[in-house]
Amino acid sequence: MRSTDRVKKAAKAAGRASKADAKTFKRPRRGAVVLVGSLLGLCAVYGVALAVLEPASAGTEVSFDALTRYATCSSPAATRAAAAAVAAAPADGTPAAPAPASAGATDDLAAYCTGVTAKVRDARLLDEDARITGTLVALDPAKAPTPKRFWAAYPKSDSSTSDLIGRLGAGGAKVVIDSQSHKALVRFVAQFLLPLVILANLFALLFSLSKGGSGIAGEFSLFGRIGDKRVGKGDKSRTTFANVAAAGEAMAELAEVRDYLADPSAFDAMGALPPKGVLLMGPPGCGKTLLARAVAGEAQASFFSISGSEFVESLVGVGAARVRDLFRQARAAAPAIIFIDELDAAGRQRGAGMGGGNDEREQTLNEMLVQMDGFSTTDGIVVIGATNRADILDPALLRAGRFDRHITVERPDVEGRLAILRLHAHGRRLADPDAHLPHVARRTSGFSGADLANVLNESALLAVRERSTAIDAHHLEEAVERVLGGPRRKAHRISDDEKARIATHEAGHAVVAAALGRAGSLEKVSIIARGRGVGHLAMLSEDKTIFTRDDMEAQVTIAMAGVAAEEIVFGQPSTGAESDLGRATDIARDMAGRFGMSRLGRVRVLHEQREVFLGRDYLSTRDVSQPTLEHLDAEVRRILDEEEAAARAILADNRAALDAVTTALVAHETLQGPELARVLGVVPVHVRGQAVPAPTRNGTRARARRTT
Repeated sequence: MRSTDRVKKAAKAAGRASKADAKTFKRPRRGAVVLVGSLLGLCAVYGVALAVLEPASAGTEVSFDALTRYATCSSPAATRAAAAAVAAAPADGTPAAPAPASAGATDDLAAYCTGVTAKVRDARLLDEDARITGTLVALDPAKAPTPKRFWAAYPKSDSSTSDLIGRLGAGGAKVVIDSQSHKALVRFVAQFLLPLVILANLFALLFSLSKGGSGIAGEFSLFGRIGDKRVGKGDKSRTTFANVAAAGEAMAELAEVRDYLADPSAFDAMGALPPKGVLLMGPPGCGKTLLARAVAGEAQASFFSISGSEFVESLVGVGAARVRDLFRQARAAAPAIIFIDELDAAGRQRGAGMGGGNDEREQTLNEMLVQMDGFSTTDGIVVIGATNRADILDPALLRAGRFDRHITVERPDVEGRLAILRLHAHGRRLADPDAHLPHVARRTSGFSGADLANVLNESALLAVRERSTAIDAHHLEEAVERVLGGPRRKAHRISDDEKARIATHEAGHAVVAAALGRAGSLEKVSIIARGRGVGHLAMLSEDKTIFTRDDMEAQVTIAMAGVAAEEIVFGQPSTGAESDLGRATDIARDMAGRFGMSRLGRVRVLHEQREVFLGRDYLSTRDVSQPTLEHLDAEVRRILDEEEAAARAILADNRAALDAVTTALVAHETLQGPELARVLGVVPVHVRGQAVPAPTRNGTRARARRTT
């Protein structure tokens, strides 16, 4: 089947799927309306039930003890005993007195009922409410002709209730006991049945809304899904290989993936199996994600982009569920590319590191391995992973049949940097790109594609800030300096003594670099503070992968020249040499411990950094004896001392040039171009043990050779 036929078929399937999704979206909306209405009705019924269950409280509240006195004093005997004291007693006074042990004790009853002016005419005991309601009437109708309604709460005690009923009956009150059987049913419905029904209705409403995939409710259904990460085929801004520069080897390897996704029949006819997975390895910012998008754009395939961290969740099983959902979406949209950025977040080596592995991460990795094994040559799916930590990936993920093609994306060389700069220069107003961009490419050794894009963007921002009509050379120069060392610290104020010391320090670097034959590499010397630094020396670095012992010794000598210059001029070093000492120590340690360039001999003592928390053996870092390590430290110190002595000798022979460069830096703060070449032109090329007095009449220097 031709690729165009598959594309048309996939487009029709996508159209049918969109219509089906629209229909299925309408159904949850109608169901949600019904559920909302039922939920409101249930809430209204619940409110009515609570109102019904509200205890009766008609009239005035009286205490249970007062009600007992009213009931006791309503009997004929108590009425006769209290008749004489009614006129003298307060109208509402009810002195606290204990109830008589027997109603027949006349004296005690008279004292107990003193001050009682009312009696209970009728009473109703509400069993469910645990309350008594009734009517109080005055003992003397002439003083209070209007009956008074009351209510009182009583304890649910059979003895107290029986005693009260007996007293009310003895007093002539009409007593009615109401069991309130209807309230018992309402209480059962309100306390148990209605809450369960309301909760069930609420959950049904949430799940109905979640089918639409929107809002907070939709998040409940997305725990095991990754969302829609697909880029549509009709996107006009599709990235292609034309948008990629300085990655010719990687694009040549990825061309097979493009050809397979565009027309897999050619592979089937030849019996060739295309790669199931492609692993892009390299430093950050080198264009791994851009390459994956370019492959999808070239093949006109769906592109699923996801980060490895999106598979890692604290909930058990969520990561594996998201892996299954990702591959399910990719199969439905084939031909497709699944791009997993930062693969090491989900594909880290299993069962490794101090304390063991992570069960949830290992389950996610296991599911990824199973899904990649389920591919066939007709699925039209290719997985592309990107990482800058390929050393910690699980071996099962790197075997043939999974990520069986490994492509390294390195930092570009000078030609690659120039191509990247020209690619990113489109759409920007450069004054003279043919002249300026090659110089920037030479200045930016070690920059990645992202760094170069940042340089051009910074230069454009500087041009806008200065309201220039085009990006000029000084904008590009300042942009490179900003990316390397940060913006200028204009508010940083230093004293004259500090300024002279910084100028001497940087002048020492420049003079020694010129004496070692690196004058042509010197681009700029400045004492302007940038970032955390107070001065810098810009040199045109070479794109070299192999360095000789002379190269590394020269780097150490130049690094130690700053502190040597300070000691020669001021008699003591300063804290400004911290970064130089760190760089020189690292180079010297590599010379002695990794490259066999010391008296230790041709042996590698230092190994790669072993990180025990990333799945590396803890004991393997201790494979060097303690005397060897001590000898290594002594060799590092010897190299540093010798190179510092060499720098000191060079500066002593060129003290006039050192003072001239220092004076020029104090006056102008920055030296570059012809002015820098002029002040360093008097420095002869220096080798160990001798100095070759040059330049000659035509301005060239005699080549210096090492003497043994």
